[in-house]
Amino acid sequence: MLGRLTRFWLPAVFLLLVGFIPATELHAHEIRPALLDIAEQEPGWFEVTWKVPMRGDRVLALSPVLPPSLIPLGPPASHIVPGAHIQYSTYKTEGESLVGETVSIDGLTALQIDVLLQIKLADGRTHSAILRPKSPSFEIPAHETKGAVAWSYWRMGTTHILGGIDHLLFVLALMLIVPGYWMLFKTITAFTVAHSISLGLAALGFVHVPPGPTEAVIALSILFLAVEVVHNRTGRFSLTERAPWIVAFIFGLFHGLGFAGALSEVGLPQHAIPLALFMFNVGVESGQILFVGAVLAIMAVLRRAPIAWPAAAWRLMPYTIGSLAAFWTIQRVGSFL
Repeated sequence: MLGRLTRFWLPAVFLLLVGFIPATELHAHEIRPALLDIAEQEPGWFEVTWKVPMRGDRVLALSPVLPPSLIPLGPPASHIVPGAHIQYSTYKTEGESLVGETVSIDGLTALQIDVLLQIKLADGRTHSAILRPKSPSFEIPAHETKGAVAWSYWRMGTTHILGGIDHLLFVLALMLIVPGYWMLFKTITAFTVAHSISLGLAALGFVHVPPGPTEAVIALSILFLAVEVVHNRTGRFSLTERAPWIVAFIFGLFHGLGFAGALSEVGLPQHAIPLALFMFNVGVESGQILFVGAVLAIMAVLRRAPIAWPAAAWRLMPYTIGSLAAFWTIQRVGSFL
């Protein structure tokens, strides 16, 4: 596949990477979800947790707007964890029900970020929703449907993979090195199976790996594939070309742990854990399929373009991918050393 698509790499790089890099400011997963958790501990008493991402030392300019029936009991407590600011507050009501009340996020319309809203009532009812710039508010219904949970977590998984340039670059590098479409299908399937396994085990608490080393290994996996592309193009031994499904499966396990880390930031609804986990994974696969389809479509269009690129133009793709991966590797290793 690499030889047939060599002359289409250059425009594909600019179409794909130039669009992604400014949005992420060279940071994978720059757009992380915020979390607003409203839990009724006993009738009329609520504990509210507000977790908002930070960019450097700056907390994103977001603030929750709670129903007026919630009366604060004292000032909130807060602390900072890596990459996020968390605030804890206690509220009470005078017997009013939250059904029909509205929760919204002030400042959300100006930022490209999602906010996961979780509401747990003392009678066992729970509600989950994802608030977005175009829909920054949520009216609390009497009952939450399974469809609402499925839709929310599917959207979250899709958004996560499409906003995760590191995962997409790994898939792109596989596409450039694996020979033939049938072999590419089997390789992508091995990657999917692997990260589905590790995502499920980590999300359910059976496996725990610190996020720092996991993200560093993900960056290293991309760097490894970039080197493999160069080796393949220059006629040297390429492990990925000979056993692509093995490489995809091994590194896919670590990518699944990365997906689980993102999911753990917002949590799973206790009343629908299997459904939410399944739909998040389906969302990840949906986004991955969209990306692969888009790349193949772009290459199919460019295949018909009568453009002659310089002989060394093929180096731009692996060197661009490798440079980004090396930067992320250094950055992530430095974050936990």
